[in-house]
Amino acid sequence: MTVDDVAAWLKVSRSWVYEHTRARGAPRTDRLPHVKLGKYVRFERRQLSAFLERRMLDRDASHVHQ
Repeated sequence: MTVDDVAAWLKVSRSWVYEHTRARGAPRTDRLPHVKLGKYVRFERRQLSAFLERRMLDRDASHVHQ
């Protein structure tokens, strides 16, 4: 998937997608999973879905412990 594809799928801006691929200082596990091909950034839908699922589970777990 391209940056445009991901932005449309997640209903966010292109800049949000780029920002979340390079969040400096953030652990790699907190960044959108992607691969760089030269100047291009590409994504696999399965990896993004798994990433989002983990994030939702982490969020739900943190709400339970509060």
